[in-house]
Amino acid sequence: MDYRIEDIIEKCKSCDRLSQEKLYLVYSKKLFGISLRYAKNYDEAQDILHDAFIKIFQNIKQLKEVKAAEGWMKRIVINTALEHFRNMKNTEPIHEIRVLKQESPHEIESIVNEKDLLKLIQGLSPQYRMVFNLYAIEGYNHKEIGKMLKISEGTSKSDLSRARVILQEKVKILYNSSEIAQKDNE
Repeated sequence: MDYRIEDIIEKCKSCDRLSQEKLYLVYSKKLFGISLRYAKNYDEAQDILHDAFIKIFQNIKQLKEVKAAEGWMKRIVINTALEHFRNMKNTEPIHEIRVLKQESPHEIESIVNEKDLLKLIQGLSPQYRMVFNLYAIEGYNHKEIGKMLKISEGTSKSDLSRARVILQEKVKILYNSSEIAQKDNE
């Protein structure tokens, strides 16, 4: 594809449909990966990405520096995911989550591949998933997360701790079951 991102963005500011399609093709895969981390499943991630691109196209005239385009779009995806979470928060049933005893921390990334880790993160309750992603992946602090999710800083810390414990337990289960399967194949 022959393009200059600067030209595509400038044409998007004039609502050029072909340029909007090009921008989507250039960034959709990367931005979908972000929305997938915040969503509970593939379909929800597609909805978040779709809504984010609508906002991107509606607000692209506000983008002043083309160099900042990717970060700006990433932020819109994250904000769209948070908005989706806040809207769903009142409609999804709250499930009792058993807090497991925390043993020594595991290096999750070294044990689990990226695809399995994504599934484990998606299996967290919506609030735990949001806090975990914002803190562990996006790098926000608890005060910032509290403001974004409209929860206290202490709740953010507690939710992160619980999310980590749940993920560690799930990794242990996954790791043990894969070891058993590997021994069965030998």
